[in-house]
Amino acid sequence: MKKILILFALCAFFSCDEKKESKEDTAKITHKEDYNKYLFTSDNSAYKAALSEKDFWNKRLAADSSGVGDLGPLAGGYSALFDATGNVENLQKAELLQKKAIEISATNKDGYTRALAKTYISQHRFKEAKQILEESYKGVSNKHETEFMLFDVFMELAEYNKAYEMLNKVKNNGDYNYLIRVSKWSDYKGDLDAAIKYMEKAKAIAESGGNKSLKVWSYSNIADFYGHAGRIDDAYTYYLKTLELEPDNRYVKKGLAWIAYSYEKDTKEANRILDSVMVNHKSPDYYLLKAEMAEYNNNKEQVEANQNKFADMVSDSLYGGMYNTYLIELYTDTNPEKALTLAKQEINNRATPETYTLLALAQLKTENKEDALQTIETNVEGKTFEPSAQYVSAMVYKANGMQDKVKPLKKELSGASYELGPVLSKKIAQL
Repeated sequence: MKKILILFALCAFFSCDEKKESKEDTAKITHKEDYNKYLFTSDNSAYKAALSEKDFWNKRLAADSSGVGDLGPLAGGYSALFDATGNVENLQKAELLQKKAIEISATNKDGYTRALAKTYISQHRFKEAKQILEESYKGVSNKHETEFMLFDVFMELAEYNKAYEMLNKVKNNGDYNYLIRVSKWSDYKGDLDAAIKYMEKAKAIAESGGNKSLKVWSYSNIADFYGHAGRIDDAYTYYLKTLELEPDNRYVKKGLAWIAYSYEKDTKEANRILDSVMVNHKSPDYYLLKAEMAEYNNNKEQVEANQNKFADMVSDSLYGGMYNTYLIELYTDTNPEKALTLAKQEINNRATPETYTLLALAQLKTENKEDALQTIETNVEGKTFEPSAQYVSAMVYKANGMQDKVKPLKKELSGASYELGPVLSKKIAQL
């Protein structure tokens, strides 16, 4: 969801001991009575549905272990369990089942391949997802469905020309799956208004069809877009509409926590919301958000404690490279050389403007400011509109004495305070 970038890497550049800024005079958006019933709710419908699906297909498969028709749905059950619980073991189980289904299926290798590619994407194994999708696309396959997924993978790998080619192949303004992807494309191009427009069209289709899962996805994602556009009231409204449909939606609860923290500067309430999520959903990134809020409160002990919890959790080999970008952010402050090594590895995994941004940050922190400048100018500048990338760019320009390039970025970043959060926003003001 929100990008918790470069929050701990900047202490050498700006004092992390400064007293936090006074709470901004902002209108109250969140109201406990609106969402308290969803926080520690016993309605864990997403988890129950996933568990029921897994158990049903597991029993069917147990009766006939060669039943290829049961492997795919069972894998889907494990994937849904991962979404509901954050337990990464479920992703590995889904992967193994999908590989077996591909191996023994005589008629639906293409469908199982797309399912496996989706699992690879969740595991941040984007090159492997691309490879199996392209191989499947060449053979007998559902070209249309595979083109959607190829668009997704090409975007993750920053192969934007190929992504646009796939987008044109599936163009249909009445198709939900097309609209959510052209929305993503518009956001990548820096056209947030268009991204919102297309997502609103997708939302209308989901509502007219009465599909609950599509409405949940549409409401939660359009809430994010509204937040980025500064429409915090609208974001809040659609987070609540999502919870009405799915009371245990952890993604949306984290969104509410972000509003409480980033917009209202209420870390106590934000932590209360986040704690309710962490009871049933285990995800390492929650600790980074807690660490950021502790930094905002000048609580160094809690910053370190939450950073260590994050690092310990992602040390599990099952996570693979899923959290490499977050680790790079941490190491740029605590172990810059290790951050640089990991950043280079991540570039090999996916050479995007965002991963090059992390490489530049690591280069800057290892006192290679000229290399950092070359990385920014070659691989980041003009290639992304992400505020975090613009911030690192400004840092690199400043370190290289290019103040004329810092000023316009600083001005632009001043409008992204909600997305970046108060810790980075304060540092932006000091550029």
